[in-house]
Amino acid sequence: MKINVTKDGPYVVEGSVPLARQTIVTNDAGDSVEWLEGEEIEARATYSLCRCGQSGTKPFCDGSHARVGFDGTETASRLPYLQEARVQRGPTLNMTDVPSLCASGRFCDPNGDAWHLVKQEGTAAARLTSRQAGLCPSGRLVAWEKETNVAIEPKFELSIGLIEDPSQGVAGPIWVRGGIPISSADGERYEVRNRVTLCRCGASNNKPFCDGSHVSIGFTD
Repeated sequence: MKINVTKDGPYVVEGSVPLARQTIVTNDAGDSVEWLEGEEIEARATYSLCRCGQSGTKPFCDGSHARVGFDGTETASRLPYLQEARVQRGPTLNMTDVPSLCASGRFCDPNGDAWHLVKQEGTAAARLTSRQAGLCPSGRLVAWEKETNVAIEPKFELSIGLIEDPSQGVAGPIWVRGGIPISSADGERYEVRNRVTLCRCGASNNKPFCDGSHVSIGFTD
């Protein structure tokens, strides 16, 4: 299983990777609190996902990138996550953060936000920190056991999610889970990670990764 980014074109997914909608669920206060898995979308052994945001057959590519002159130039850093990460240290956990990967899922916000939680004493704060960091779809935030320096990561099967964000009225990025390799258009492989988000609105300034632009442009599918 792998994903290839094509020059100014779609993401080509190889290896019968399961594809389903994933919806951000909010509480009465509007905080993002959990994920709801929706319909599974039938996909072939190899399929192409739109990344220009203009396809009439979303989530699949219909060639619209050529019609609209989509510029898919990849601008994201090729450095490993930990070389770019800021570290927030706490009494029980540490938390790493790469802001450029933010996909505007907002799971970091509840309970006074993850950056304040990680600095608090007690198992309750540590549990909330690890949960909120783990819900972050892009893997911008990662919680680490302080004594062992082991990452606290959610368990994912190899799969792809199409994020829906009804509280914002938008469709979000492509959520790649379980450590699926992603290769750039020039053939270089990005660091393999448990969770990453790929832009599907076409507007990200951190291509191929999401930078939250789907919210500002009101992207829908």
